[in-house]
Amino acid sequence: MSLPPLTLRDVTLRPVIVPLKRPLVTRILTIENIALLLIDVHTEEGVTGRAYLWGFTPRGCGYLAGLIEDIVASCAGDAIVPERLFAKARKGLTMLGHQGMTLTAISGFDMACWDALAQAAGQPLATLLGGRTDPIAAYNSTGLGIIDADAAADEALELLADGGFAAVKIRLGREDFAADLAALRAVRRAVGDDILLPCDFNQCLDLAEALKRGRSLDDEGVYWIEEPIVYDDFTGCAELASAVTTPIQIGENFYGPEDLARALATGACDYVMPDAQRIGGVTGWMRAAGLAEAAGVPMSSHLFPEFSRHLLAATPTAHWLEYVDWASPVLAEPAIVENGHLPIPATPGAGITWNEDAVSKYTVDY
Repeated sequence: MSLPPLTLRDVTLRPVIVPLKRPLVTRILTIENIALLLIDVHTEEGVTGRAYLWGFTPRGCGYLAGLIEDIVASCAGDAIVPERLFAKARKGLTMLGHQGMTLTAISGFDMACWDALAQAAGQPLATLLGGRTDPIAAYNSTGLGIIDADAAADEALELLADGGFAAVKIRLGREDFAADLAALRAVRRAVGDDILLPCDFNQCLDLAEALKRGRSLDDEGVYWIEEPIVYDDFTGCAELASAVTTPIQIGENFYGPEDLARALATGACDYVMPDAQRIGGVTGWMRAAGLAEAAGVPMSSHLFPEFSRHLLAATPTAHWLEYVDWASPVLAEPAIVENGHLPIPATPGAGITWNEDAVSKYTVDY
């Protein structure tokens, strides 16, 4: 891959708190507002690469900002060659560890650098990565939290109609599994048999309960069972994958492609779904995609649809894109789903530009 010459200058970081169109209710927490850290990487050549991270809280955005500032300070004046910068950043933060917030900060920096390179090359990021440019199949993940069964059925129809989706995710994990089944069956009756219904437990079960519920869900026609137990219990996930017929989906909490490799070696899942801000940005994603290809495992995305569409376009075992609209209020051109697919924009880069009026409105202090 031939990369255009760019030189890192500095970075601008802005935290925003954006209200969600629909509060997302899970067993673990309810999300009503999203804390995002907006990243602008500036180059000596005048090209600005953009990305954003989910900081979870304003203070979390501040932690990430400090790490990114340290990375940029150590790399200022360097050529933007992502593999080299990725390695340099990891080495520079070694004493803080190679996972958690350090890798998240590196991921955000890496994504912005790749965006700058694609802009300079005059190509969509997907094209620069050697990927296709046809639209990416997506499922709607902006709702269907743990709510009343009748309300869930109504909301499922709204979510499917908002973009012509053929798949929508439902969150499970109520204290009483009978209530989970009631909501799931109400949604199924409402949407019909042709709609795909992946379900997500958000890590809320212990292994024994996950085995019990997983075997019951085998009779309910769910598309996959996502993160039924704590994310790093690969041995427990392997037991589930062996005992339950419905595919087990994990990966949003993989910290780097090394975690994905360990999960595959353990037999912990049938599908993987890395998250761009935890897997290592574009650089980490592409390494993970190679591992998934070698194992023949379908690979979906978690959040960040603006970047994930480009990443999946270059993923040999690309599966499903998780669509959320969380960043849309601060984007000048939000990602729009058409007939259940997210198009790859023809504009150079990842297609991220800020709606500066909205950014000013939602900006907060760390």
